[in-house]
Amino acid sequence: MPAFVPGDISVALPTYERGDVLVATVAALVRQPAGEILLIDQTLRHPPAVADALDQLARDPRVRRVKLPQPAIPPAMNAALREATRPVVLFLDDDIEPGADLVGAHARAYDDDAIWAVAGQVLQPGELPAPPRPFASTGFRAFLDFPFWSNQSARIQNGMAGNLSVRRARALAIGGFDENFEGVAYRFETEFCRRLCRAGGRIAFEPEASIHHLRAPRGGTRAAGSHLTSASPRYGVGDYYFALREPGGLARWWYVLRRPWREVMTRFHLRHPWYIPIKLLGELRALVRGLTLARRKPLLRP
Repeated sequence: MPAFVPGDISVALPTYERGDVLVATVAALVRQPAGEILLIDQTLRHPPAVADALDQLARDPRVRRVKLPQPAIPPAMNAALREATRPVVLFLDDDIEPGADLVGAHARAYDDDAIWAVAGQVLQPGELPAPPRPFASTGFRAFLDFPFWSNQSARIQNGMAGNLSVRRARALAIGGFDENFEGVAYRFETEFCRRLCRAGGRIAFEPEASIHHLRAPRGGTRAAGSHLTSASPRYGVGDYYFALREPGGLARWWYVLRRPWREVMTRFHLRHPWYIPIKLLGELRALVRGLTLARRKPLLRP
């Protein structure tokens, strides 16, 4: 039997610099039977039309807004864990179209006490649900390549923060999300999921808990130019930090050393080779920063 019903779920929506798409996302979520909806708002000032629309939606007693002064993904996720009043917290991106049964499917997936988290289906623009193809990766990379567009339930060791629910008490007990992840915080949810599994929990992938990710072109803490043409370390530092902290021996180091070449072996760089040295400079800067962060203890706050 499921351990929870939809009213046991707090929906958490970290948001930054979104406009109409945020209003549409919140409007869709208030039609879901969740117990509460937390808008973790990192935007300094919304345009008047957006602010007015959000005020109207906040008349629903389940909607609660939490303001944060600085935009960053892991701290926003941790703030949601602290503020939530329900036993399950469902994290969603702020530019999505939720499936009609999104919250109910998450609640039903907790049919075993060993399940501490549920990852839902994420369909990117143009994607359709389909059976997963055989994994091409093994060893260190195998858990990284799960196809979240799959239409088949599974037990996994990864998750996407744009459609991920957790047992709140379990997430708090393991320290929440590591706030050492900086920049675009790439792999922060993977690190959390791996730590959760090492603590004894399991993660269920539930395709009926589905969203369409709209990939809004503006806003979001990850929306700051193109990673293909930038020398900034912000795009790669999370991946290096994750790999350097993850157990894996030589396979882990092989992953780290191969990343710069993976990042420039793209069709874009074949057509624009003058960006290759710029991108490699960004990768070197990200590796140095990742090594620095990996020498620290994880920054776990809850």
